[in-house]
Amino acid sequence: MKVLAFGDIHGDVSLSKALAEKAEKEKVNLVLVCGDITHFNNFFPGTFYEFVKRNLKVMFVRGNHESGATADFLSEFYNITNLHNKIVNYENIAFTGIGGANVGPFPFSEEKIFEMLNKNLMKISKSKDITKKVVVSHVHPSGSLIENFSSFFKGSSALERIIKEFEPDLVLCSHVHEAAGIEENMGRTKVINVGKFGKILEL
Repeated sequence: MKVLAFGDIHGDVSLSKALAEKAEKEKVNLVLVCGDITHFNNFFPGTFYEFVKRNLKVMFVRGNHESGATADFLSEFYNITNLHNKIVNYENIAFTGIGGANVGPFPFSEEKIFEMLNKNLMKISKSKDITKKVVVSHVHPSGSLIENFSSFFKGSSALERIIKEFEPDLVLCSHVHEAAGIEENMGRTKVINVGKFGKILEL
């Protein structure tokens, strides 16, 4: 499966169009968005229009700039999947998402982050037909290299614990702009900060 993953576009409609063109050119099967779609919850018309126009399958989580209501609106308006606290089995790859972050105007507590991810990964672990597990997050895990790029945006200890206990194949995040493109292995899990210009991935 070929994927385009990005985050932190903050309402930049021209960048969204360029990413949609990239997805079409690369013939991706799926587009994953790691939050901060808006700028402080302000909706910019056309945010996902170019993806929808091209019949691209889009799944996203909200960032710390979006409220839950805004994420639900985007999902309904564009008929795309809000992956927050959900599981999607797509071609035997299980995707689950955690939106928001542990900082910002719409924060989640570490307890809540762990509770939601733990519940969904427990369900995924019981499925025998799953070949890979992918977590789509806005926030990065604590203990990651990404933490070195920001003294303000701390990583999530809950996400780090999830990685240690469930060993998902891949964790995608954004949040720290300065760490865009950083890839590392945390145990058996690859962690990637996909950045606003996106990453093409083969799953």
